[in-house]
Amino acid sequence: MKKNVPNILTVIRMLMIPVLIVLFFVEFEGHRLAAALVYFFACLTDFFDGYLARKNNLVSNFGKFIDPIADKMIIACSLVAICVADPVQAAYGGHLYIEPSSGHKIVIAVCTMLILSRELMISVFRTIAADKKVVLAADMLGKFKTLVQMMALFALLPVADFVKWNQLAGIVFFYGGLILLVLATILTVVSGVHYIVKNRQVLED
Repeated sequence: MKKNVPNILTVIRMLMIPVLIVLFFVEFEGHRLAAALVYFFACLTDFFDGYLARKNNLVSNFGKFIDPIADKMIIACSLVAICVADPVQAAYGGHLYIEPSSGHKIVIAVCTMLILSRELMISVFRTIAADKKVVLAADMLGKFKTLVQMMALFALLPVADFVKWNQLAGIVFFYGGLILLVLATILTVVSGVHYIVKNRQVLED
């Protein structure tokens, strides 16, 4: 049982994704905050499964396969949810003093496209590396990028709920989340380029 704990946590994280989506879109009091809390606990499982796997030397092929997929799925689904359910438009119904405009929508959409494109590119790159039996270790820049992404999404997911309860909290979470998302996008692009350049031997014939 012990050797399966990291993989069990990863599977639980994947099972949290449909729960997050349902909570985010099915309207009831505090549903966006509930979705954000599910996202937060999913992020905790991401930390603990890797920690336990390394600490107890329980790294498995299944874990190597499913862990990055779970990470990318929850980030992708959260980004798309925020794009579809505009946090400002939803919050404006609760009288948030931010005029609805297309500016923030474009920023969120562009950030989403860049982050998802980078993840797709790196996934293909890793597939080529695996084909050549080259082991690519994650670097600190990539890990920091993931942390900032998680912080940004945790701030943006519950904006519409917070503004109904506290005007200042809604504004802080919205602008804080937006700034973090832009920073996460910059880190995502830079870390992606750095990762490929550092391991450019993978692309050599």
